[in-house]
Amino acid sequence: MQRAALFSGGDAQMAAGDLGELLVPYMPTIRVPKSGDRVYKTECAFSYDSPDSEGGLYVCMNTFLGFGREHIERHYRKTGQCVYLHLKRHVIQKVPGASGGALPKRRNATLFLDLETNGDLNSDDFEYEDEAKLVIFPDHYEIALPNIEELPALVTIACDALLSAKSPYRKQEPDSWEEELQASKHAKTLVQLDNGVRIPPSGWKCSKCDLRENLWLNLTDGSVLCGKWFFDGHGGNGHAMEHYKETGYPLAVKLGTITPDGADVYSFDEEEPVLDPHIAKHLAHFGIDMLQMQVAENELRDNDIKPRVSKWEVIQEAGVKLKPMYGPGYTGMKNLGNSCYLNAVMQAIFSIPEFQRAYVGNLPRIFDYSPLDPTQDFNTQMAKLGHGLLSGQYSKPPVKSELIEQVMKEEHKPQQNGISPRMFKAFISKGHPEFSSNRQQDAREFFLHLINLVERNPVGSENPSDVFRFLVEERTQCCQSRKVRYTERVDYIMQLPVAMETATNKDELIAYELKRREAEAARRPPPELVRAKIPFSACLQAFSEPSNVEDFWSSALQAKSAGVKTSRFVSFPEYLVVQIKKFTFGLDWIPKKLDVSIDMPDFLDISHLRARGLQPGEEELPDIAPPIVIPDDPKVDEIRLFYFRRSFLVALDIDESSVMQLAEMGFPLEACRKAVYYTGNLGAEVAFNWIIAHMEESDFAEPLVLPAFGEVASSGAAAFGAVGLDNQPPEEMVAIIISMGFQRNLAIQALKATNNNLERALEWIFSHPELEEENEPALDMMNMENHANANILAETGLEGPRIKDGPGRYELFGFISHMGTSTMSGHYVCHLKKEGRWVIYNDLRVCASERPPKDLGYIYFYHRIPS
Repeated sequence: MQRAALFSGGDAQMAAGDLGELLVPYMPTIRVPKSGDRVYKTECAFSYDSPDSEGGLYVCMNTFLGFGREHIERHYRKTGQCVYLHLKRHVIQKVPGASGGALPKRRNATLFLDLETNGDLNSDDFEYEDEAKLVIFPDHYEIALPNIEELPALVTIACDALLSAKSPYRKQEPDSWEEELQASKHAKTLVQLDNGVRIPPSGWKCSKCDLRENLWLNLTDGSVLCGKWFFDGHGGNGHAMEHYKETGYPLAVKLGTITPDGADVYSFDEEEPVLDPHIAKHLAHFGIDMLQMQVAENELRDNDIKPRVSKWEVIQEAGVKLKPMYGPGYTGMKNLGNSCYLNAVMQAIFSIPEFQRAYVGNLPRIFDYSPLDPTQDFNTQMAKLGHGLLSGQYSKPPVKSELIEQVMKEEHKPQQNGISPRMFKAFISKGHPEFSSNRQQDAREFFLHLINLVERNPVGSENPSDVFRFLVEERTQCCQSRKVRYTERVDYIMQLPVAMETATNKDELIAYELKRREAEAARRPPPELVRAKIPFSACLQAFSEPSNVEDFWSSALQAKSAGVKTSRFVSFPEYLVVQIKKFTFGLDWIPKKLDVSIDMPDFLDISHLRARGLQPGEEELPDIAPPIVIPDDPKVDEIRLFYFRRSFLVALDIDESSVMQLAEMGFPLEACRKAVYYTGNLGAEVAFNWIIAHMEESDFAEPLVLPAFGEVASSGAAAFGAVGLDNQPPEEMVAIIISMGFQRNLAIQALKATNNNLERALEWIFSHPELEEENEPALDMMNMENHANANILAETGLEGPRIKDGPGRYELFGFISHMGTSTMSGHYVCHLKKEGRWVIYNDLRVCASERPPKDLGYIYFYHRIPS
């Protein structure tokens, strides 16, 4: 047996019997993979090197992580691990037969790697042969495999287990999630009550509380109730489960997941997500015509082939011989099965210099300081992806000119090897109920999910997501009293409504609709599609106009009233992301996508949308909560109960935008509510720190529970944690009373007098009105405390969100387009302007764009024009 230096070459000889002795010192570091272990034998943890690469792949015999030649020394130095399994796949061109054609492909006994074949190589002319050997560092000793007789039994078993292990991404294969679901035993015999309930396509809320998310429709009686289980990643008050316990009605469908292809159904009795083969009939019972939705989809496929294909051709620039692009910044990404939304967003993200500097510029430092398992580190995976896209190592033209000719001739879609973002997708979607599946997703939602992960995983002193962040001023006005309230929130995307009523070709649209209906009635092919042409200026105008506020409670009137809200920019971001709100639901529950053409400008000026704050002559709405009514009249008990219980959640005006920002990071929704509430609506960043400090607590994900009527003092205090130092009441209780308009000293005095029982403390305040006047002098002291707290926040860097303000003038440099009728289906394509020309990124296909369809985009990327 030869012992050779892998990189330098060598001719040292070693007797076969010495192999076992050579491996003895390393035996404690060699493991046999167990059933739950992931074996990364197809891809390097730091790069996109694989056994197909020139240097092959090294798999650690202890951690089962894979490393390319460029990164194996780093892992050896960091861990001291010496034994690796080196895997290399060789591509062999078949020998031509006597007739000139290739010989029939032989069965290759050494093809043992779980790899995909290179799509650029014709399988009729090429075959693959796999090679494996053990390599011992630091001297790079090689031991060819198989070598059963000479190797210790443990080593042989470990090598066999590694070679036969399946890819760790098997669960990412298409349709695997759906295949795990079983049909419910209740689906066929489900009883549905004839109670006349009809469910509208929007505006839902729990019938037992006011939650408007995580809502489930009971398929027996049509009740709409909130959930509590975490099957879908969200919490609730558990009213859907309570309803099942009371009634025994077993099946519920999640509202918002209903599409022509199905819906998310949960069985309370079976305690798991299930399939309902009769879901269309069950939904139709409550006025949700899913069958009609399916017909509409089929008709689009069968009859509207020409218009649909036409749009797909326009966006993908099909039918045009596009010039393929190769090199740094022109690397394609493989579609893993409906992962085009991820590909499009990441191509746009890594075209931005700040992200390039943060991850690719810091790549050596990120890799050196990555954890022992780099597959579970966000910054490592971002740096890996960025380097894969920007280095040019994985974007090289085919070596053989005949292969180029073959691809151009047969497919008209020149592709490159590109990169496969399996490891990146597996990590970034971990724990997310939607992105971890292989269903198509909304590119906007994924963009926000990515930004939240960037925020949670800082790299260096510069946070690249700062370039997208901006502050929005929301001005809410009571229509009756004319008083106003100004609030600010953080956002990352400007959402523009589609002003359909401003279409410039209304006559053509009316004529088209008449022809379409006539053709449908006569079963003729539909006419050529006419797309609504919407001026961009009209969408911008619609964004700036006031909108009605639902359930507006006026603190000036102390009652519900009509309210309107307008939004303006407190700051303009470095990079402005604009989403065109094309997706909606029709009254018939059919999901619709507005098929419109908008003349998106290359240069955009939104300076006129700058916020101006409180204006002369405007009077602010009082900063008080709805009153707590505590009369003796039993007729108003219901009102009293409503105001008392709701005052804590509604009147405190929990910043829902901050709640959703945290929820999109993957934290339980109720934990996010508590974080925002307990940090006094100071923003998502401050609330995030609260989450980090409390996430190990047993009640972390439990709903925000405040003491209700009749609860004992001990239970009330328990809801907020331990009593403060020097027998001070819990600060959270104090904050609640202060938020209702009472002074701090009075709140503390009331809580101390009632042993920290919130209800009794409020009653105590009402029964001691003279104390409120006596506490007036304490107002100055409270203001001093608030000022001191503000200074502390400033010193600790928690004074507010980081923003990069500047002029509101922008230039378009990229856009993402969507083809299909729903965000849950179809295809995404990205166009980016690089080096003065437009480039289309269509998964692995990267080409110079000839006709970029700027009017059909879904998400647009603008960068600020320097002053």
